[in-house]
Amino acid sequence: MKSVTIPTSLMPPLAERARVNPEPTADHPHHAPAHCLNCGTAIDGNYCRHCGQEAVLHRPSAREFLHEFIGHHVALEGKLLGTLGRLLFRPGALTAEYLAGRRVRFVQPLRLYLTLSVLFFAVMKFTGAGLPSGALPAAPKQKLEQPAQPPGHTAVAKPGEPAIPVKPEPPKTPDLSNLPDDDAENMHFGLGKLEWLHQTWPAAADALEHFNSLPSKAQTRVLTDGFYHWAPTAMFCLMPIFALYLKILYLGKGHRYGEHLLFALHTNAFAFAMFICMDVCRIGLLSFALWLWLIGYLPWAMRRVYGLGRIATFWRWVVLMSGYALTMAVVLMLTVTAGVLTAE
Repeated sequence: MKSVTIPTSLMPPLAERARVNPEPTADHPHHAPAHCLNCGTAIDGNYCRHCGQEAVLHRPSAREFLHEFIGHHVALEGKLLGTLGRLLFRPGALTAEYLAGRRVRFVQPLRLYLTLSVLFFAVMKFTGAGLPSGALPAAPKQKLEQPAQPPGHTAVAKPGEPAIPVKPEPPKTPDLSNLPDDDAENMHFGLGKLEWLHQTWPAAADALEHFNSLPSKAQTRVLTDGFYHWAPTAMFCLMPIFALYLKILYLGKGHRYGEHLLFALHTNAFAFAMFICMDVCRIGLLSFALWLWLIGYLPWAMRRVYGLGRIATFWRWVVLMSGYALTMAVVLMLTVTAGVLTAE
């Protein structure tokens, strides 16, 4: 039997239909409306064939949202468990599955990366790993006191001879010229060699001078706040650079830039997961095993995804890690500088 679609022009307005039959939305959820409450199309099933909305609606609740989230990722489709299983224990398998067209069963790459990235920085901020928690270490000060010789000190005499008393030497005046100042423990940006900065960017020069005038604890707080503010954005911006390095290393192999970007998202998401495990489980042998797995994961994944031999994969991995480590160091320096310049 063919379904007949009523023209939209012949239907009453949505607001009027809602006044006539408001029960399906709340009080009587088991009674399906004759027309979709979203687009007005006639309904002949559980879903609207035009917009896809459910025919039977009910009042939203917190339990519904929690069930929707868990069911979408874990219970109904098993997306989260299947994704993490391949990501953590089968290097490159998640990227290979995505390129083979099996995508719906896994969490989307960008969502996976962003989730693990946010979780990593949240755990890092909570535990304070890798960042100074207090004042910067102060320069060791010289001791002012000289060990005084005990009274009655005598020289060592030969057996059978009387001891010869030695006149104690007067205490020497300590040299105070090399003692550090009270603010020597602070960090200082050398502005003497950056006179051009005062002319080209006066605001930046003023920010650096203000940072130099802060005590060590305040400087540490500025650097920490700047790191947590700018580091997630900086790490995300490194993804296209990582993919560009892969594109250069695999020129002529028939891979598009988007494929390298996909591989970058998955491998960096794995790195975030490993760092989270290392930060939470601070056990010597387990941390060592995680480090070994982190080091060996990338070349293994490269070989599975790109299909080259061991030697070809190894030298590409060395070049990739060398270039990426240098780039990351520069970006982190810029991140710290941006934190200083934007500090209030």
